Amino acid sequence: MSKPSFREDILNAGLEVMLRAGYEGASVRDICAAAGAPHGSFTNHFRSKEAFANEVLDRYFAHTKELVKEALDDKSLSPRLRLKRYLDIISGVLADDRWNRGCLIGDFSLETATQSELLRERLEAIFQEWRDPFASCIAEAQTAGEIDSAFDPLDLAEFLLSSWEGAILRMKVERGPAALDRFKNIVFQTVFKELR
Repeated sequence: MSKPSFREDILNAGLEVMLRAGYEGASVRDICAAAGAPHGSFTNHFRSKEAFANEVLDRYFAHTKELVKEALDDKSLSPRLRLKRYLDIISGVLADDRWNRGCLIGDFSLETATQSELLRERLEAIFQEWRDPFASCIAEAQTAGEIDSAFDPLDLAEFLLSSWEGAILRMKVERGPAALDRFKNIVFQTVFKELR
């Protein structure tokens, strides 16, 4: 009879532990304990903590893409309102966690980008993939005359995601929604101000 695989349990637990403690703060021992898995199971399934974190990041991003799709594919809303809908969905997720955790993509960007080329390259690819649906939605809003066309949609998508990540960092420090609310209020009255 074969031994049970703890791979999925370890990945699920690792996501939760890393969201709470970050990359550096999440020890393999803590991850295995949270998964109810023996320490040796980690090394059987993952060649390093760095490789494991890369898979955790992919798992987190897959969920993020579902939230992007939920908001930006909702054709019952105008393109501009779809952008706002995404920020509102994320605000709700963060509120459910009482403002105690941020975005794993942003957290890993701060913690690992200077120390792990593997994770830095993955994060760069994630940011590029992440911005594309936003750029499409922004282009749609510009074509519809909903928002100003002075800036390139890709640049606006980069601005939106980068600024939003900054607001999330402030939210974590303040343990409250003020930074998120401030960002949404200002960006939708300036950069994404409705023209019609």
